Amino acid sequence: MVTKLMRRTAAASRRKLHLLQANRKSVRCFNKNVVLHFHKLKIKLEELQRECQNLRVIRNEYFTLLKHTQIPKDVKVEKIGEEYVVKVSCSNKGGDKLVWILEAFEELGLEVVRASVSCSHLFSMEAIVVAQGEATGIRDITMAVLKAIDEKQGGNGCNIGGVY
Repeated sequence: MVTKLMRRTAAASRRKLHLLQANRKSVRCFNKNVVLHFHKLKIKLEELQRECQNLRVIRNEYFTLLKHTQIPKDVKVEKIGEEYVVKVSCSNKGGDKLVWILEAFEELGLEVVRASVSCSHLFSMEAIVVAQGEATGIRDITMAVLKAIDEKQGGNGCNIGGVY
């Protein structure tokens, strides 16, 4: 009897030991998979960081090139009813272009009804103006704006791109 009991106990112990070893192997395999997954994620993150850095360098080079590229001044004037729509764009954003343009409008007797100005990378302005009193032509407005910008900043050529 003792031998039968000992055999059963030994067999049960072997089964438990076999299960523990199998569990240990599966835990070890799971741990290896987790470590491998983290390693892959780390490599992917480093790759994305390099790509992001490259895009930043390209963006900075683009803005530097944009700063040094001279886009000619462009003044477009269009008459709609009694109002004139004046669109101005210029490559360099420094200086007091807005003030100079508003002074030119004042000299011509134009009243600004609405205006929007942007100077994030380039100077650009769109204004709606109305003539006060004497009739002012599209060509007069265009030439006055170009003259104001050129004379004040030392003028380096201009483009009367779209006189409507």
